[in-house]
Amino acid sequence: MDKRRSEWVMGLMVSAIAYFSLFYINDWLTTHLAYGLGVNWIYLPAGLRLLLTLIFGLSGAVGIAMASFLICFFGQFPPELITCIGIGLISGFAPYMARVLVVSNINIAPDLSNLSLQKLVICTLIYAALSAGFHQWWFAIRGLDEAGTLNHFLVMWIGDVLGTVLLIGLIKAGLDLLKPSKLA
Repeated sequence: MDKRRSEWVMGLMVSAIAYFSLFYINDWLTTHLAYGLGVNWIYLPAGLRLLLTLIFGLSGAVGIAMASFLICFFGQFPPELITCIGIGLISGFAPYMARVLVVSNINIAPDLSNLSLQKLVICTLIYAALSAGFHQWWFAIRGLDEAGTLNHFLVMWIGDVLGTVLLIGLIKAGLDLLKPSKLA
């Protein structure tokens, strides 16, 4: 297997395993913050979706889509193949679409070398709107739990934004802790 193919597969596997794991950690931590089926006031995996697709691109999106399909099919959603395929595709490709829009329109280098806080905020808001919009549209089409309402969209958007901000903040704090102290 050539280097490029192995990197693509690695991105897919890391994304699938990380997303799958954080989904269940988030579910455990924020059960009391659930608003409805698939809608949460704080959704940490949203931040991971965005980061994984920013870092790995298409392979990250595919890994997230696969993990999301499995979570949906074997989780709280009705185990309907078409419903779960749609949810998986939206989960993986809404952040990828945000990445494509931001990289091409806001002058972010494909390797993210010039990613600033302002550009990350724009990307987060675009991603959250795409994700919440597509999910609520799909939930309404599939007839799921009062989906498609403005309330569900807003709560999902807020949950995705808050989850992204919290996850990025946690990662930043963790990286700061790993830096050697300048006082030593």
